[in-house]
Amino acid sequence: MEAPSCGGGLSKIGRVLLRHHHDSPPTSDTGRPGERTGTPTPRTRTSTAPQDQDVHRPQDQASRRPLSENGSPAPRPPLYDHAHAASPAVPVLHDAGDSPGALTADPDVRSPGASAPGLRRVVLASQTRGATMHDHRRLGRELDLFDTDPLMGAGLPYWLPDGAVVRHTLEEYIRDAERRAGYRHVYSPALGKRELYETSGHWEHYGDDMFPPMDVGAEQVLLRPSLCPHHALIYRSRSHSYRELPLRMAELGGMYRSELSGVLGGLTRVRSITLNDAHIFCTLEQAVEEARAALELIGRAYADLGIRAARYRLSLPGEGGKYVADPELWRRATALLREVLDGSGIPYEAAEGEAAFYGPKIDVQITDPAGREATLSTVQIDFHQPERFDLHYIGPDGAKHRPVMVHRSIIGSVERAVAHLLEEHGGAFPPWLAPVQLMVLPVGEEQSEAAHALAGQARERGLRAEVAGPEQGTLAARIRSARLVPYQAVIGGREAAAGLVAPRLRDGSRPDTLPGDELLRRIGDRVAARGPGLWDPS
Repeated sequence: MEAPSCGGGLSKIGRVLLRHHHDSPPTSDTGRPGERTGTPTPRTRTSTAPQDQDVHRPQDQASRRPLSENGSPAPRPPLYDHAHAASPAVPVLHDAGDSPGALTADPDVRSPGASAPGLRRVVLASQTRGATMHDHRRLGRELDLFDTDPLMGAGLPYWLPDGAVVRHTLEEYIRDAERRAGYRHVYSPALGKRELYETSGHWEHYGDDMFPPMDVGAEQVLLRPSLCPHHALIYRSRSHSYRELPLRMAELGGMYRSELSGVLGGLTRVRSITLNDAHIFCTLEQAVEEARAALELIGRAYADLGIRAARYRLSLPGEGGKYVADPELWRRATALLREVLDGSGIPYEAAEGEAAFYGPKIDVQITDPAGREATLSTVQIDFHQPERFDLHYIGPDGAKHRPVMVHRSIIGSVERAVAHLLEEHGGAFPPWLAPVQLMVLPVGEEQSEAAHALAGQARERGLRAEVAGPEQGTLAARIRSARLVPYQAVIGGREAAAGLVAPRLRDGSRPDTLPGDELLRRIGDRVAARGPGLWDPS
């Protein structure tokens, strides 16, 4: 499967924005081979430095802020700028890697906040409507989740500790969901011989989006643009009986796309992609049920992540020679996907020109706060790859039969999923996904011992807890600083003496004081239940 998270063609408005505002957040990505729509971008490698940012402006290397006239780092903007919040100006956003931190907005632009009370926001003007929205690139830097460096290159973000926590938690959630659904996990290399991608058809249909071959002795190897060929080879490496099917194979693996600098954007359009991919090898009779089960798995994940599908799209081939020329293959696969959608009772729209080069697919579309649409998840039924790799299983008659290959991705790429979660929740992640789940706040130094003891007990229970003591400022300042943390536990003199804590929730509510063990139990139950909810009354 070829980066379903980045699939989906540009909307009409998106194509206009891409032509005239290359530095604005991208409207969508086109991750699967054969999916590019809209006005094509000339394949000319250009400088990645933004034209409206003075890259020679002196900066303090520690804070990455411009230097003031006296040589000290210029102050950060105020926490909440009411004047800017009312301004419709569009911030200039860069992801060119021209300077450290270039993943995020121009330093002179105020940053958006999150959905929790008291946070600053930035107003981004849409060409169709005004909209207050969160931009994941700014939030990524503000919350110390991810960033870029010019020495690494454009479209190659790195993950900071808190961002790594979010990513690791999301990846483990996906692996656990897949294990429960009967998937087996594999690892495959991020390189492959050129002949591999000639066999799969990627070299012919997708070569322009692949990095050039590397000569290694007498061979040529490439960074893979897809995990599908590797999984087909893993299946082919062993003989299989019909009794083993469906065989569900999953991997969170790296893949690479030679994107032009002008279309790179934060985490939504990158050159190094971590794809949540899976391939189900099954009989023709099993294909519809496996695809339907994949859609249900996607729906459960969306509920746990607190995100919504905007619509479902049946992506079909369009005009041109970028698709596999096999009308019968397309007819059979399309008929099965329609059966999946109709049987699930899911409203959908058919769209020509959005298919992968080797077959039709069901795309689960999402929208960002500005209403721009992109593909996050996808399900495909594929007859092409099994034929190209000569895959087979032994049927009950003792003869060889061709399996069907169902491609599916729950969250697409990890990068796009985190970007969407940031913009959907404004940095206020669901409790189970938050980098820090509990912040313990001792009122004074006298309560520090009790605070550290509570944080230690939380960590022993598998919760991510930290202590913000009086050395970090007043209690009010520490509460504001930890406003994105789902749970705060305030410990004053009376609470410490009685073994109690005063909980505060991110939404501003304040449950009654309760024993520390009881608070940890309640938080643990909510984290284990997943979902966006903060508190159960009982």
